Amino acid sequence: MSISMRTIATFAVAIFLGVVAVVLTRGYVSSVTQRGVAPAGAGTVAVVVAAQPMDRGVVLEPNFLKVVNLPAEAVPANAFHAISELTGSRDQQRLVLRSLVANEPVLANYVSGPGGKLNLSGTVAAGMRAVSLRSTDVTGVGGFVLPGDRVDVLLTRTIGTNTTTLTQVLAENIRVLGVDQSASEEADKPVVSKAITVEVTPEQASAISLGQSVGTVSLTLRHVADDAPLTHKAMDVADLGPAPKRAAGPAAPAIRVVRGTDASRFSLGAASASAGVESRAADFRNGTAAGLSRAAAQAPAGVTAP
Repeated sequence: MSISMRTIATFAVAIFLGVVAVVLTRGYVSSVTQRGVAPAGAGTVAVVVAAQPMDRGVVLEPNFLKVVNLPAEAVPANAFHAISELTGSRDQQRLVLRSLVANEPVLANYVSGPGGKLNLSGTVAAGMRAVSLRSTDVTGVGGFVLPGDRVDVLLTRTIGTNTTTLTQVLAENIRVLGVDQSASEEADKPVVSKAITVEVTPEQASAISLGQSVGTVSLTLRHVADDAPLTHKAMDVADLGPAPKRAAGPAAPAIRVVRGTDASRFSLGAASASAGVESRAADFRNGTAAGLSRAAAQAPAGVTAP
């Protein structure tokens, strides 16, 4: 049985095309691997995540990162899609601005810019400002306010000619950037600080700076998962309700004085009861002596006054 030249030519062309397809596929996979991009499947997007836990201040290197495919609807808006976007030459290296756990997506606000430094300005979100507040053991919630916490900022001041005391909300649900000179979100020990730095809008920054010059600015610490807006933005003394009524004290002591056929009752305050008793007794003695003197003067001769 002989094979025609046409059949042999067809097999040869098929083998050649197969070899070309294999070479092209291997070349594409190799280039994708070098760039740190994973081939995305249907409905998925390549996202750069941490290949291992990383602490704040770590310099990003290719072996610290990996690429995974996530559903398109689950991809954060500020995620990276290739490892090459996060790594580069020494003067283009990026730093981790907050601790990352394994398989956590690396977002733009988690790392510095190319050639960035580990400073506070790198952690402030775009359009926001960092402002510091004077802090004490009371205004700083006993030292339990730490970097990464969420707080509300309150101002208590006296306004008007009638000296009305008012407490109002200057900012709510804002992030604490640092306590004194520490900006580490890994801190877990309470510390009484002199200054607390928070992240606010430019308008809130102005209000806080002004508030510190006219009254007392204090913080209230929120639950880690509480992001509900406040319903009351201001409160004055009248909102506390009427003052409680003063409890009635014990009845004041009283004495009964009898002069001849007349009887009198005198009520004295508790504090001056002793003095009052002595004074009334002296008046009684003096009055009795005077009465006896008048009786002796008016009595007929030979009659002795009692």
